[in-house]
Amino acid sequence: MRKEEGGGLPRGRHLREASGIIAVAMAVVALFAALAPAYASAPEDGQGQAAADEPPGVQECLACHSNPMAQTLPSGEQFSLQINRDAFGESVHGEQLVCSDCHTGITSASDHPQRAITSARKYTLSQYELCKRCHFSNYARTLDSVHYNVLVRGDTAAPVCVDCHGSHYIQRPDQPRAAISRTCSQCHNAIFETYAGSVHGRALIDGNNQDVPVCTTCHGSHNVRDPLTSDFRLEMPQLCGDCHANRQLMGKYGISSNVLKTYLQDFHGASISLRQENEGQIAPEAVCSDCHGVHDITRPTDANSPVLKANLSVTCQKCHEGATPQFSNAWLGHYEPTLHKATLVYFVKWFYRIFIPFVLVGMTLHIILDVFRVITNR
Repeated sequence: MRKEEGGGLPRGRHLREASGIIAVAMAVVALFAALAPAYASAPEDGQGQAAADEPPGVQECLACHSNPMAQTLPSGEQFSLQINRDAFGESVHGEQLVCSDCHTGITSASDHPQRAITSARKYTLSQYELCKRCHFSNYARTLDSVHYNVLVRGDTAAPVCVDCHGSHYIQRPDQPRAAISRTCSQCHNAIFETYAGSVHGRALIDGNNQDVPVCTTCHGSHNVRDPLTSDFRLEMPQLCGDCHANRQLMGKYGISSNVLKTYLQDFHGASISLRQENEGQIAPEAVCSDCHGVHDITRPTDANSPVLKANLSVTCQKCHEGATPQFSNAWLGHYEPTLHKATLVYFVKWFYRIFIPFVLVGMTLHIILDVFRVITNR
């Protein structure tokens, strides 16, 4: 048989081998095309089991828990297991979380382990730390609060997250703003009643004024501090000044914004401003609450106001035993002396503003001239 030039294979054999290769390739492609849909639809190892173990959705849980149902606890309490479908849906978590995000360990509606709950309070305390999974920064602040200190000392009545925010029907805590103080009233009702009758409380509760302070404005929210500490007392002038030294805010109500400035200029404020935090002892100098009250603050013009001129000597006697009306009259209040108010003090103030620099400049000039004369006479 004649060979091709260059020693190649015969042409017929070459064509047969090429045809065989093409046929094999086409068979492989056809086989892959046939198997691809089945391979694509087949679950990965364990994926089918994971889908079966997917936690139930909200609607699956509410299929049972939207109906009246309760559990009798060993403590004798009736523990309600019913959830209001609409109220949960309107809560801040309604569209963001599913039940199993908080109620962990439930893999399906049928695989629903029975909780060993002995009392409602113990269940609350066992669950509240779940909140830190999403709200860790706020949870961390609670660890420095007076509430947490009470809790770790064994008082299980100390408030935790759900006592203030609720559980299934959580709303924004400041909507409406009055809800903040009403929440605190669950434990501090007597203080709330006093606050409700104060100038701040009436403006908020009766007038829906959004500018007035609520409990958390002064005490904090998650890191609630002990108001009886020396540090809290030292910070009180600045705490009140956050609102009362705000010129724009006070201008809305015709209230002087110089109260902090004038306080720090008088004998009480000047003395306490020299004290340092962490001294460990209560400062004896008067701060805002000593004269104006704490939760029972009234307008300074009210007949029962402790800073009304007729009542001021009694207020001063809390620190200055035997103080007379003449003693209290020496205090200008939070007013700066003007030409029309405290006229004599106004002129004395200006006299010293001029006289003291004049004396200092004169003494300096005298020394300079004296030195100059000594030098020139040598």
